[in-house]
Amino acid sequence: MNSTERLHQLNRKNRLILAAFCAAVVVMAFVCLFVGSSNMTIPQGIAALFGKGSAAQVRIIRGIRIPRVLAALIAGAGLSVSGLIMQTTLNNSMASPSTLGVSNAAVFGANLSIIAFAGGFLSTGNNIQSFDVGANPYATSVLAFVFSTLSVLLILGLCTVRSFSPNVVVLSGMAIGSVWTAATTILQFYATDVGLSAAVVWSFGDLGRATYRTDAIMAAVVLVGLVFFMRMSWKYNALLSGEATAKTMGVDVERLRFVTLLLASLITAVCVSFLGIIGFVGIICPHVTKKLLGQDHRITLPVSCLMGSLLLLLADTGRESPAVLAALLPPADKELLLRAEAALMVGEPADALLESCQGKDSSRWHLLRGEAFFTAKDYEAAATHFTAAENAFPAQALPRLECCYRELGNFQKAYEYAVKQR
Repeated sequence: MNSTERLHQLNRKNRLILAAFCAAVVVMAFVCLFVGSSNMTIPQGIAALFGKGSAAQVRIIRGIRIPRVLAALIAGAGLSVSGLIMQTTLNNSMASPSTLGVSNAAVFGANLSIIAFAGGFLSTGNNIQSFDVGANPYATSVLAFVFSTLSVLLILGLCTVRSFSPNVVVLSGMAIGSVWTAATTILQFYATDVGLSAAVVWSFGDLGRATYRTDAIMAAVVLVGLVFFMRMSWKYNALLSGEATAKTMGVDVERLRFVTLLLASLITAVCVSFLGIIGFVGIICPHVTKKLLGQDHRITLPVSCLMGSLLLLLADTGRESPAVLAALLPPADKELLLRAEAALMVGEPADALLESCQGKDSSRWHLLRGEAFFTAKDYEAAATHFTAAENAFPAQALPRLECCYRELGNFQKAYEYAVKQR
């Protein structure tokens, strides 16, 4: 087999892998869109997608699930391609979108917004009005993005003072990241229990925060970055042979590294500021892509994007695994599944808990039902049952009621239940 035939065979293999990943992403997107905890059937979901069916079903599909799926597609692609590019430009297989301390700075910015500016925390006292302002997700996202960008510019500025070598970038990122982590720890030390829990919950990656507006912002930034990376793909291929070789081919290595790291970090900053910390995509997907397809960035860039989207969709579907199992069960068994999950969460054997609830203790039964609906993410129904169990089981019901009303967007009620826990 001559070199031309080998090249055609390689191109055919790459096209097949690219098509396979495209198909897998489409399938998983539909699974995420139509399978969830609302007990909506696939025909009902398809009808709701086109504006038919009940108002609740249309709101679930169009207002919750579509933004969530779009966020998984966009953020997964952005974080994965950022990780791939950083590993290439820094010549470090352990590099990731968090290398420049972007995630650490975003966590500090979010903690500053939640702890220092929201009511009931550091400076504003138990002020419900201030709580509503401080709990504004856009205010938190803006501060997270500002500090992420500041961290990137600070590190890149330090690197341009003397040497812009990969080792200097990595060490500077680790040092600045440690500073942001220390500042976050100090801030959390002075927070109340409610403030601390809210700040910690924010740091968890959550696609449920996505809206059409945040998706549009992330899509614009990721698209600009992807177009730039694709246009520079031949330069990244040259950089794989070493800096000296790349320079002989006309590549301005320092300038390319500066612009690339800045753009990759901005992509990460935007995604993290809206969705929280999602750290595994940017380091896993690039390595798997390079194992499958080699180092040619003309093909690894698009495949890495698809793999990142696929991995985040799989992770989001795994979050709904109880709902996926429930969708496959007959109606009588769905109730049994919810009760079994609730029994595990309450911490007692299922049989003993069910037996103790049958006509003997209505408050205990409401607690069980509340846990079941909370597991299914039906927060309105869960709040109803937890309210009935509030007097008998305050230690279990009050934190759940706070979480339910926070998820429902009723921050005043959430604050009231937070105060009751003190």
